[in-house]
Amino acid sequence: MRPLLLSAALLALASAPLHAQLDAGIPLGSKAPALVIDDLEGLPVDLGKVIGTKPVLLEFWATWCSICKALLPELDQVHQTFGDRVALFGINIVVNDSKPRVRRYLDEHHPPFRVLWDTKGVGSRAYDVATTSFIVVIDRAGKVVYTGTGEDQKLVAAVRKAAP
Repeated sequence: MRPLLLSAALLALASAPLHAQLDAGIPLGSKAPALVIDDLEGLPVDLGKVIGTKPVLLEFWATWCSICKALLPELDQVHQTFGDRVALFGINIVVNDSKPRVRRYLDEHHPPFRVLWDTKGVGSRAYDVATTSFIVVIDRAGKVVYTGTGEDQKLVAAVRKAAP
């Protein structure tokens, strides 16, 4: 009986993902899409001017997303660890959100990212986003090195893949 349990456990470990990669989402190793998405003031932000110059972390989030809120300490740790060597963007998915609500959230929680307002869903479609709290880490060559969702993500380790 024990060899059977050991075999089952090893099979489960072998098939378990080594990262938080989802079945949905942009595939690892893909060239990151360089998009233009407006910020909260309506000014266009060209991610293509950042992607390929330094590592980038994108979070697709919303104010009502409890997992996104739970990830704030991890995002703060990324910012404290890497500073301006890594660009952090929070792409608000705009579903059931408003600019005043986002501004209140920013005043209360102080996330370490620049907020983009994805009214047309350009970012969500380009990165094949299936849920909020979806994180994408892009290395300095512009390749996707990590994707994940959920509050148990180890974002400093994920960013280290992009910024050794």
